[in-house]
Amino acid sequence: MNATLLTYKHGSHKTLWIGLLGAIVVIIGSILFSYAQGQKKEAEKMNPTKAVPSDTELQTKLTKDQYHVTRECGTETPFQNAYWDNHRAGIYVDIITGEPLFSSLDKFDSGTGWPSFTKPISKDKVVEKRDSSHGMERTEVRSSKSDSHLGHLFDDGPAPTGQRYCVNSAAMRFIPVEKLKAEGYGEYLSLFQSAQSGEQQPQGQ
Repeated sequence: MNATLLTYKHGSHKTLWIGLLGAIVVIIGSILFSYAQGQKKEAEKMNPTKAVPSDTELQTKLTKDQYHVTRECGTETPFQNAYWDNHRAGIYVDIITGEPLFSSLDKFDSGTGWPSFTKPISKDKVVEKRDSSHGMERTEVRSSKSDSHLGHLFDDGPAPTGQRYCVNSAAMRFIPVEKLKAEGYGEYLSLFQSAQSGEQQPQGQ
């Protein structure tokens, strides 16, 4: 009888340890799965060339103003938008795809109440189209990747380009220079490092 009792207890302990081990494996597996999902979402967020969502998705992901500007060629109110008076160093990316569009190094105060730039980060990031709406002849600027309406291009900008890219804040997201690497735009840090080197050079060089 004693031998039978000892065998029973030994079996119970073994079953308990197996159960605990299984629970630990499940917990660790859940943690690793959650971490992988988080990393996947972060990678998608940081991907500057992610696919353009469907119009249905955009209506749920974008704010009313963002959708109106990017998909309905709307214009936000001057002096009442996110970036018209933003003086921080960084880049401005497409609100939909994250594609880099403009740099703070090319931003200037146009007095119009909208973010204004002398040029895009790269000419292939934007597309220029004729715009005859509202009884005016203008040049519309659109994002090449998402085909979003950004704003308009005018020929009254400062030197050296003489151009003014007048852009709606709602079409962009600003990434400060200190967060460029963390958000997947580390390659653009060199723009600001070069600018700082240039500022430190003695006059005449």
